[in-house]
Amino acid sequence: MELNLSTLAKHFSEEPAAWELVEKMRWPNRPVCPHCGDTGRAYFLQPRNGTRTTTTGKVSYRRLWKCKVCRRKFSVLVGTIFERSQVPLSKWLLALYLMSASKNGVAANELRRTLGVTQPTAWFMLHRLREAMCHASFEPMSGTIVSDETYIGGEPKNRHHHKPDTTKKGSGTDKTPVIALINARTGETRSAVLANVDSTTVRKAMIEQGVIMGTSVLWTDESRVYTTLGRRFLAHEAANHGKGEYVNERGAGTNIAESYFSQLKRSIDGTHHHVSREHLHRYIHEHDFRYSTCKMSDWAQMQRIIDQSEGRRLTYRRVTAA
Repeated sequence: MELNLSTLAKHFSEEPAAWELVEKMRWPNRPVCPHCGDTGRAYFLQPRNGTRTTTTGKVSYRRLWKCKVCRRKFSVLVGTIFERSQVPLSKWLLALYLMSASKNGVAANELRRTLGVTQPTAWFMLHRLREAMCHASFEPMSGTIVSDETYIGGEPKNRHHHKPDTTKKGSGTDKTPVIALINARTGETRSAVLANVDSTTVRKAMIEQGVIMGTSVLWTDESRVYTTLGRRFLAHEAANHGKGEYVNERGAGTNIAESYFSQLKRSIDGTHHHVSREHLHRYIHEHDFRYSTCKMSDWAQMQRIIDQSEGRRLTYRRVTAA
């Protein structure tokens, strides 16, 4: 099933259709009980008098199922990022499509205007979707790994002249360092926010992101951070940017990472304008997803987010406590 904005219009405007579509996306064959994991032995609970209402008398379009094994009720939203949300599922579906189709991301105020919700609601919805866009697993990543770092934040040269350190760049500033690890063959990207850039933090980031050093080849620039670390890899190739070399004689370089960072900064500067240090990791995980799935269709990306939404809960208290 291939959908676009035109064919999805019905599911955006009709709540029952939105529920049925999400069920087809999450359960392509038969319903799966989120409580006991049983497949295919759940049955649909028909609402009494043709309509289902809440305790306040409001009409509810929630589709309930009951498992024959554990005898517990559930819906397609249980155990996902959408669970216990008061936002209609049709609006969630539209937000999901916009996040998939907008290659530079969606701003909270833009989503607020589109969906007709409050700004805090739109902001929280986007963070929930970003939670689902984090890489599904930390399966080992090996092969040719391109590694580079950048710094996110305002340029010191744009500050008032009486402010200190207006001429410094990169590591000499209070900007936030971010490292990107990209598989040169598959394009899979895993990034991390660093406290600082040195061999210890870079090595820790590679271990946390599941890079198998002993069977991988590392491509970097001439930074000394990678000198000792490169010995842990099968091979280490470096392009010397200081000498105007961006691809060495063996074809190694960091151009893939530079492309990733240019898109990331374009998204932050052009769409969000400002991202706090506390939530920066959520935005780079969102961009990891976009970069890793850039060859997929919008519909395939929507399906991937739905698949990855299971088992991920993000509460408002947890987000605001960051």
